[in-house]
Amino acid sequence: MTLKTLLATVSAIWLATTAGAEEMKMAVTTSFANSGLAEILLPQIEKDTGITVELLVVGTGQALKLGAAGDVDAVLVHARAAEEKFIADGNATHRREIMYNDFIVVGPSGDPAGAKAATKATEAFASIAEAKAPFVSRGDDSGTHKAELAIWDAAGVNPEGDWYKAVGQGMGAALNTAAGMNAYIFADRASWLNFGNKGDLALLFEGDPALFNQYAYLPVNPEKHPHVKADAAKALEVWLTSDTAKGLIEGYTIAGQQLFTFNAQPM
Repeated sequence: MTLKTLLATVSAIWLATTAGAEEMKMAVTTSFANSGLAEILLPQIEKDTGITVELLVVGTGQALKLGAAGDVDAVLVHARAAEEKFIADGNATHRREIMYNDFIVVGPSGDPAGAKAATKATEAFASIAEAKAPFVSRGDDSGTHKAELAIWDAAGVNPEGDWYKAVGQGMGAALNTAAGMNAYIFADRASWLNFGNKGDLALLFEGDPALFNQYAYLPVNPEKHPHVKADAAKALEVWLTSDTAKGLIEGYTIAGQQLFTFNAQPM
């Protein structure tokens, strides 16, 4: 154990002690929850810090609204522009990158729109729109939804019509809808790998740098909401940026595939 790691661990323990070994609330994205990673992290967080983290699982837009209202102590989301506005509005003290994965395009294994032949995400989306192939959108102002809309915009496509179905639900529910319709869908890789009801769906497009998906931690600003558990949120941040977190995050695999890559710098 390096000196930096030792100091970070001691700091996390001290912060947890001062926080009173209490409960705290964190709003997280449905894609994070659907990945199954929370079930790996939360027991270890409680063991190491004494803090029980209650998750409120919603889309990024709703998670940030909960933070802005002071209904949670921290948020873990994946929509950088919205996160930076959240900070600029005084709702968080700062933004801390924790881990990343990527988005993918999933669709019928027969790929009637030819999305698999695309070299860019915009081309895959354009081919789906041109074919008017059924496409399920989360339509819920989540980080995934925001990323999807950005690609439609970059492709010069206004997605509308009977072929485009916005369901207003989380990642798991949207994937279930796509499986039932045998439709295309934009998803995060972790949720897809952990999704059991794939039906005839297959991963068709991946690898475009535009599909990078960064998750960040934002502690709610105690100056705006004095009741938030700032010490607990700080202790959790120390833990999330530790070597222990790195090992668990990068060690979490499904079918031999790593779901997330840790990229936080130690406290």
